[in-house]
Amino acid sequence: MKKIVIGLNLRHFYKALAAVIFGFISLFLPYVSRDGMRSSLIGTAFKLLAASESSKITFFVYLTIILTVISFVFGLINLFKTSVKTMKIWQCVQALSTVFWTFLLFSSKMILEAAHLQTSFMNKYLGIGFWIGLIAAYVGLVFIMKTTQTNTGYIVLTILGTIWMFPILWIILTALRAEQGYYVGYFFPHKLTLQNFINLFSNESVLPFGKWWVNTMIVAICSCVINTLIVLMTSFILSRTRFGGRKKFMNILMIIGMFPGFMSLIAVYNILKGLGLNQSLMALIIVGAAGAAMGYHVSKGFFDTIPKAIDEAAIIDGASRFQIFTHVTLPLSKSIIVYTVLGNFLGAWSDYIFPSMLFGDKQSSYTVAVGLYWLTDFRRIDTYYTQFAAGAVVVAVPIVILFVWLQRFYVEGLSGSVKG
Repeated sequence: MKKIVIGLNLRHFYKALAAVIFGFISLFLPYVSRDGMRSSLIGTAFKLLAASESSKITFFVYLTIILTVISFVFGLINLFKTSVKTMKIWQCVQALSTVFWTFLLFSSKMILEAAHLQTSFMNKYLGIGFWIGLIAAYVGLVFIMKTTQTNTGYIVLTILGTIWMFPILWIILTALRAEQGYYVGYFFPHKLTLQNFINLFSNESVLPFGKWWVNTMIVAICSCVINTLIVLMTSFILSRTRFGGRKKFMNILMIIGMFPGFMSLIAVYNILKGLGLNQSLMALIIVGAAGAAMGYHVSKGFFDTIPKAIDEAAIIDGASRFQIFTHVTLPLSKSIIVYTVLGNFLGAWSDYIFPSMLFGDKQSSYTVAVGLYWLTDFRRIDTYYTQFAAGAVVVAVPIVILFVWLQRFYVEGLSGSVKG
């Protein structure tokens, strides 16, 4: 008789159980396979226990084994006595197991070399047992989530979130790494420090990172405000008014916008040089504002969805076009305003190609994108790489704050939009 449990989709249960069983079996298959020498994850764990020296993250191996075994046990429990509660616990355990299997991919070198079990270890020496265990962990998690009827979007986001977490974790750990150098051969630092962040803003530092950061903030704020106003006004005019040559003008802007901006860099640079504006922050702001109107498409499409009857009612009440724009259209367009603000701020904050050509060797005018890239030159990268990573973390902070702050307005704008 087929088992039925309310709240569970048991069609995927046996697939999940099979994946967990494979994960359990992988513990006894070769975890390390090198020069004819093989060692399972269980065997490696015993060797680590007997080793006189070990890494601070050796517990990753033990936790991976423990969580894999626990997940296997919960799979058997659910096989004989299935319930929503035990399935949810199984899902949490499997999620943690998946995380630690993934951690092993980045930490095996450091763990094995610290215990003197391997020298010059590379991930290509990881055996079939590790790869089966890693794949089984992800596959098992997917089918367990399907069994518990967790939304498919959560399944995808869980897997992608686990994968995306590692580059972020890596750059943060590199920024906190006390050991200098570009390549150190391990994922987790031997020692953590905040000195890299302190050195960025220290008065004794040879790097004017504070100046670069201020330069970038000035350009980003000015470009954000000016470009947003230009885009919104252009979009409003093209959406709400009709005049001769309107469609031709829109087509011209669209065609010009199809060409990448770097095609005109040389011409723009020579024009700015002739005006005496090269190597200045003002040049970045002016060039950004000059081409801002070509980004009208999304905003115009949004303004087109606002009923024109609202404008007509305002005109009857004696409102001018400018008053309609400021008192009627903009309050109804919070979401597109936030979208435009974020887009313009991010564009100016992370722009590299044009500033790198514009500023040349004038370091005092560098933005953070140009300054951080300057640190990665082969003559400096070994000395400043950890400070480069610290700078990358600092650069990300305003973006995160801006997005978190404006997200609320973005949602409010969507929920309060007018539908005709």
